[in-house]
Amino acid sequence: MLQRAPDTRVLNVLVATPVAATGQGGIDRVMAALKSELERDPRGISVRFDATRGAGSVALSPLLVARFIGRMVAMRARGGLDLVHINLASNGSTYRKLVIAAAARALGVPYVLHLHGADYRSFWSDERPWLSRRIRTMFEGAARIVVLGRVWRDFVAERAPRAAERIVIVPNASAPPALPHTGGGSEAHILFLGRIGDRKGVPQLGEALHRMKALPGWRATIAGDGHVDAARAKAAEYGLTDRVDLPGWVGPEQVAELIASADILVLPSFSENLPVSIIEAMAAGVAVVATPVGAVEDIVIDGETGLLVPPGDVEALQTALTRLVTDPALRLKLGQGGLKLHRERLDLCPFADTIECVWSEAAGRPRTLTLR
Repeated sequence: MLQRAPDTRVLNVLVATPVAATGQGGIDRVMAALKSELERDPRGISVRFDATRGAGSVALSPLLVARFIGRMVAMRARGGLDLVHINLASNGSTYRKLVIAAAARALGVPYVLHLHGADYRSFWSDERPWLSRRIRTMFEGAARIVVLGRVWRDFVAERAPRAAERIVIVPNASAPPALPHTGGGSEAHILFLGRIGDRKGVPQLGEALHRMKALPGWRATIAGDGHVDAARAKAAEYGLTDRVDLPGWVGPEQVAELIASADILVLPSFSENLPVSIIEAMAAGVAVVATPVGAVEDIVIDGETGLLVPPGDVEALQTALTRLVTDPALRLKLGQGGLKLHRERLDLCPFADTIECVWSEAAGRPRTLTLR
């Protein structure tokens, strides 16, 4: 275990999250877990999580950004703001965070950028020079940059070379599951969690399940928002409505129930950063099938902690799922491998310790960690 060196000074941190760490979506599930851990053990930190996007209409997000900046100004005036932590994805998230980062620089408040966006490689390109320069300024002005894996460290270092020495790899993490893992019983339960659409490979998953129609002993749940009606129509066309459930968006409690009842977590995405659903599945000992995109290869080691298939390869996806449906021993082996990795690298407590160190260093108040 790690133990912090004594430090009586409270570190005041304001965190920009999509919907204030309420557990809606991947970034916010990580922040909600971090919030819970810091409430359990504050670690000498006073932290506030504030929404900058909101759960409602995106048209209201400028008001939330203005409120966030107003809070920054008020906290700074009272001497109660040491650091701003900015969660960052592509598109609207970046436009909002460019404003917040500029405000932090104007106020003289150091900030940490935490890059989550799966599509950031295509979003931050030279096709839009004006935007590219401003993103580079935002990154190079950060006191620390948190990325989720090696591929993202290399990408940011290439795009913002002056920031290269301040990049820190901190994989996403999750708490141990709230519910015991029971699995699907007599039928192997295949679970997909995420936004239903092309990027996550849902059409290819549907085709793979269609090809497995004659195989007994499995059922599937495809849960998430997005193109739900289209996916339901396709399941009906495939004749899979009695084996594939599409409940739409599910909240944190339902996610926990689904993971507890799952035997296989499948995520055949074309692009990702480091998916929280895979980490949560590993925490429960659920076997994983995924594609080697983003930082997935940092945690899914083919044949050890999961199975990897090429993006868009329906035949390979069908083969991997069929192997796991028909081989309970392989499911157990991969699930146990993922569980071991989670305990060693992806558990919430060491994640919070690492974030604490990143915050302290970014604020100019480094804290020493020693073996307990």
